[in-house]
Amino acid sequence: MDATEIAGGTLADAWHVADPEPAGRPIPQDPDALLFTAEAAYLRGQSPRTLEKERVAGGGCPFASLGRSVRYRRRDVLEYIERRIRRSTSDRGGAAV
Repeated sequence: MDATEIAGGTLADAWHVADPEPAGRPIPQDPDALLFTAEAAYLRGQSPRTLEKERVAGGGCPFASLGRSVRYRRRDVLEYIERRIRRSTSDRGGAAV
C-alpha cells in the first residue's frame, strides 16, 4: 500500500469537504421536503451547530418541531439564503434591485 492510499481509497478521496449526503441520504430536491439539520446546514454552507444555536437565539431559518425532531423545509432554507444576498458589505438588504 502506498502512502496516498487510505482504506480502499486515496488521500484525495479522504479530503473531500463537500458531502453530498450529510445525513446519510441524498438531499431531497422537492422544495417542500423536510430536511435534517445536517442537510440544511450543508445547503447553507455552515455547521449544524450554527443552526442549533440559531434555534435557541432566534433569527435563523424557520423550522418545524416534530416531537423531539427538528426539520427544515428546503424552500425555507433557500429563501433564507436569498434574503441574505448582498452586493457590498455596506448593503443592508431589503432594497429593491
